[in-house]
Amino acid sequence: MGNVERCDKTLPLNQMMFHVRRDARLRERWRTDFEALAGQFGLSRAEIEAVQAKDPRRLMDLGVHQYYVPQILRLFFGAAQNSNSSETLNCYKRAFPDETAAALARQAPIDTMSPSSRS
Repeated sequence: MGNVERCDKTLPLNQMMFHVRRDARLRERWRTDFEALAGQFGLSRAEIEAVQAKDPRRLMDLGVHQYYVPQILRLFFGAAQNSNSSETLNCYKRAFPDETAAALARQAPIDTMSPSSRS
């Protein structure tokens, strides 16, 4: 998946997220007029489309910092439902199906163990 080395520090979306996560007025503009906000920060069409698609893989491939990707998704879905069935997690599962399958396969034997043998 993502890693810090693939982050593009000059990417306008990274700059935008730095400010949006700290400013309630910008978060409101994100919800009400994303296109204008994106234009203000100079986002490319590819960045805008990746955000609107809610696609973690596309975002990371563009160079969005992996820390900002879940924050972007939370702007759409909120953080109240952070669970294994949250829509944010489902976005990751769709974007990374092979990695998800491998993780679930590794988890299956652990799930069948008794609680006392897990420690």
